[in-house]
Amino acid sequence: MNGTYTLNELAMMTGFTTRTLRNYLTRGLLNGEKTNGAWQFTAGEVERFFAEPFVKEGVRIKRSGVVFDFLADRKKKTARTCVILDIPASMKRGNAISAFFCRQMNEVRDVVFTFDWDGGACRVILSGAADQVEKLLAAYGGTVWDD
Repeated sequence: MNGTYTLNELAMMTGFTTRTLRNYLTRGLLNGEKTNGAWQFTAGEVERFFAEPFVKEGVRIKRSGVVFDFLADRKKKTARTCVILDIPASMKRGNAISAFFCRQMNEVRDVVFTFDWDGGACRVILSGAADQVEKLLAAYGGTVWDD
């Protein structure tokens, strides 16, 4: 794991827009450091942010929306898939898993990714083009995780 997350990675994981996250920064609800003009967030800050009750609820709503939107679209024109991974994980492993998927999202297109870690387990949701989700799952399946 690289130890930090960008604003775009945090937006991808939570489902919040970068504008919403910038508002949270302005209000002091999210803390980060600007390096070379780009926001960086430590794994510890991301964990603290995810633990906030309003963030937890917002992430839950966004996650549910991804699944609901997938189920509601009954007229898909191409093969689509939605996968939910519930993974028992320590905070360290959860951070590694979220960093892994953030990096992998640069290698795929037409996929939505959400992540949440809740004291002992993380939930990853991948929804989008079937071949792209399968590519992510294949990369994840071949990863060796240290705890």
